[in-house]
Amino acid sequence: MLNSIGAKYCITGHSERRQIFNETNEIIKAKVDAILDGGLIPIFCCGESLDIRQEGRQNEFVKGQLEESIFHLGPQAFERLVIAYEPIWAIGTGVTASPAQAQEMHAFIRATIAAKYGDQISQGIRILYGGSIKADNAATIFSQTDVDGGLVGGASLQAGGFLEIIKAAC
Repeated sequence: MLNSIGAKYCITGHSERRQIFNETNEIIKAKVDAILDGGLIPIFCCGESLDIRQEGRQNEFVKGQLEESIFHLGPQAFERLVIAYEPIWAIGTGVTASPAQAQEMHAFIRATIAAKYGDQISQGIRILYGGSIKADNAATIFSQTDVDGGLVGGASLQAGGFLEIIKAAC
């Protein structure tokens, strides 16, 4: 159905689906495979809760999401993915990760990918930030070395602000 309307991407692993529908890494792994089999590009979401971040376990947690949901893919399939880091503690709360926090996690994700698939694939993967991007913080977050753009949620509903986010990404 998505192909028939010209869709090219499909989001999976979004924090709300993980929480509300109890979607596990195993379910998301199957969805990633189905999205790829359907000829679409998966946007794989990963990220930690506030509790996990406060305990200092965010890297371990996100690494587990990567390993259990997408690291089964061969290199050619993996290169088709887009990854979106969405810190759950920054979604819909008005709180956003600092640019340094966003960079730190994006760099960690990229290094984890490099350890599995090599530097070339790691550098080619797009890693988006998806935690309360707004017109006033987009430019500073997008300027981070390992942040390749944004997965914009509620801010996309405000045309003027969304236009500013788009300009910050260009």
